[in-house]
Amino acid sequence: MSGFGDEAANQKTAEQQFAAFAALGLTYYSLRFIDAGQGIKNVMQLSKAEITRVRHLEDEYGLNVATLGSPLGKVKLLDQEDGTKNRYVPFKKYLSDDVKKACELAHAFETKLIRGFSFYHPKGEDPWKYVDQAADQLGQIAEVCHRSDLTYGLEVEANLVGQNGELMAALHERVDHPALVTIFDAANISTQGYSAGQVFEQYEKMKRGLGWMHIKDYRHPHRLQRTTHVDEEALKHFVPADRGDSGHELVLRDFKELIPTIEKKLKKRGVPGVFLDLEPHVKGGGQFGGFSGPDGMGVALRGLCRVLDYMGIGYHLRDFDDVKVARGF
Repeated sequence: MSGFGDEAANQKTAEQQFAAFAALGLTYYSLRFIDAGQGIKNVMQLSKAEITRVRHLEDEYGLNVATLGSPLGKVKLLDQEDGTKNRYVPFKKYLSDDVKKACELAHAFETKLIRGFSFYHPKGEDPWKYVDQAADQLGQIAEVCHRSDLTYGLEVEANLVGQNGELMAALHERVDHPALVTIFDAANISTQGYSAGQVFEQYEKMKRGLGWMHIKDYRHPHRLQRTTHVDEEALKHFVPADRGDSGHELVLRDFKELIPTIEKKLKKRGVPGVFLDLEPHVKGGGQFGGFSGPDGMGVALRGLCRVLDYMGIGYHLRDFDDVKVARGF
């Protein structure tokens, strides 16, 4: 059990994030945005001093980093104007600068997992036309991660090449690298107008490459129509996993049978287990992050626990025995 720490903190300070997570009973968190004393920064911009301070605070609150919540792959494939504000970086430079930096940060925070994305194809064009180019670049990223004994998790998300399960499966198959796994996120599919049954179909297409799962859900007051481009900043109807339209009960019932196989694969790569990573967005979400607050994070965690209990999927939250160990007796 994990979650994006910045979602739980009103000002995104390290102390707020860690206090909320410790109180919720979580021992893992994913690191994305954080204020370590010098203002709110994306993890990719942290200084050595800030990294050191965060590490000390992790020890104080009994937390470990599950994944580095990097924005890798959220750049354009082509240097052309398409009506978006997405930036373009020449890929060789991106590989030597951003990807290398993400690997260094993963080691600094002692995590084996880097969350990333599948690149933006030109808005309005068919993403299938860009699968080969995206796969080539993702394969190079996976190889850099592999050389650093790390694993790159590719998250399904609207507006990117890997925007649904079918495209994600194609990318995973073409890359065919042990350092590349996929991350399922039901809400990221639901927001594109897929029904619960269709979300499950997209999950099934991703099953072969799954490494871990993000947990958030979506429930629009009106039935969404299928769309090829989502205005991410306008999304306002995220909900906990036990009350959305994405069909988490159906997905997690099937996922339960996969957990032992995925766990075995991940442990060979030094990962402690299979993460369910809360990214609930219950107070808002956008292209590069979301917010739930400490109360919303608690609501989302309890909602997920209700689904897991119903499915018979085991998990651990801190209990009194953990507190006794922390006290030294």
